Amino acid sequence: MTDHMAKQDTGWNFDNSYARLPQTFFTKVDPTPGRAPKLVVLNEPVAKELGLNASALRSEEGVATLAGNHIAEGSIPLAQAYAAHQFGHFNMLGDGRAILLGEQITPQGERVDVQLKGSGRTPYSRRGDGRAALGPMLREYIISEAMVGLGIPTTRSLAVVTTGDVIYRETELPGAVLTRIAASHIRVGTFQYAAQYGSVEDVQALADYTIQRHYPEVDASENGSEQRYLHFLQEVIKRQAKLITKWQLVGFIHGVMNTDNMAISGETIDYGPCAFMDGYDPATVFSSIDTHGRYAYGNQPRIAVWNLARLAETLLPLLHADEEQAIKLAEGALSEFSATYQQSWLTGMRAKLGIFHEEQDDLALIEGLLSMMEKHSADYTNTFLALTFNKTEESDLFSAPEFAPWQEQWQARLGRQKEDQTASQQLMRSANPAVIPRNHRVEEALEAAVEHGDYSVMERLLSVLANPFAHAPEQVEYAALPEPSACAYQTFCGT
Repeated sequence: MTDHMAKQDTGWNFDNSYARLPQTFFTKVDPTPGRAPKLVVLNEPVAKELGLNASALRSEEGVATLAGNHIAEGSIPLAQAYAAHQFGHFNMLGDGRAILLGEQITPQGERVDVQLKGSGRTPYSRRGDGRAALGPMLREYIISEAMVGLGIPTTRSLAVVTTGDVIYRETELPGAVLTRIAASHIRVGTFQYAAQYGSVEDVQALADYTIQRHYPEVDASENGSEQRYLHFLQEVIKRQAKLITKWQLVGFIHGVMNTDNMAISGETIDYGPCAFMDGYDPATVFSSIDTHGRYAYGNQPRIAVWNLARLAETLLPLLHADEEQAIKLAEGALSEFSATYQQSWLTGMRAKLGIFHEEQDDLALIEGLLSMMEKHSADYTNTFLALTFNKTEESDLFSAPEFAPWQEQWQARLGRQKEDQTASQQLMRSANPAVIPRNHRVEEALEAAVEHGDYSVMERLLSVLANPFAHAPEQVEYAALPEPSACAYQTFCGT
């Protein structure tokens, strides 16, 4: 460790409420120091939000903390225990290469987790080395920042440091640690772990903690204490329905929606084999191991319900003393997902088409467009951009014979609302991003950084992704599609 270093006021303000839960939920363990830590990217806006001093984070001691070589004052490092259904199969897991430093209390009084990802072995590592490679850590940094720009709840990335160590995957790669910021790392899998390996009291302790931390409105409601856990389940379902809606509206594919990758807070978490869809196809997958399409784009809402059903199962003893009645309450809550999702999705799709108000035939209009897009492999993002700016000469879809009748129906639909064309276009501009983190652009940035130590490509990409609804001139080139040879795109778990 590096306790001899000159102290600077970095601004760490740790509390450790998770460490006050029953010890079954975690194991205290220090990160494994890296040989020669070096800061490669620091998210200064996030540092400021956290109340941290960016210049102190760049100091020797600051970098050592971000690498796991130095334990900041007030931190109680621990690895969290959880379980999961992975591709439908139940497994005992836990933080095998991540360590929670603690919870930073921000100047605004918010509580957020500070976690080091790639920080070495823990008791949950199984046969893993607990390390991470630079490329995947930069990838999470890029994608999570893109999600912020798109207005999608997500974990954040504070920093990436290289460790100076070599890690071994298919080849030798530079090791790195990502500092991840999250509302918390409580997952559906955390509740599954408590139910499977703990007691009903452990489940209740976790539920009470989660309600206090993320759903205080549950205790403030007038439902009464006997409905407390049902209300909690309903609110989690509602948040997840709205989150998945936001994914679908921008063509985001998480890739591995295992139950350990569903955060109870309602944030997107764990950017492994994720990517944004180019040509519209509900069957699109990006994970190399998802050979049956379980986590395909079109399946994401259904899988969310499946995962939430696993959460509901853990809460049954808290919902009602009679199991049969508890199951009925859980099923009733789960049935609300579909209505919430469908309403949110329709509202979002209407906005993408400049429609302000509901009409009965809107779903048919939307599905008609999506059906044509799938038939002609039309780019998801750029199709809506072309409709927004009336540039319908730029795609094969728009020259197809079936498009003209659809366009007439759409224009007639717009003509039936009191808002004028300018208002409709403004609505579409606010709902249709000019740019997404295209897979080939992300890989271009990673190659420049990892292979050549050139971070300028990534910095420029991050700049254009920061406000994807600006529709600025410098974003135009990033909307271009990849060459056909670049389209066979896969990503991998556990990298």
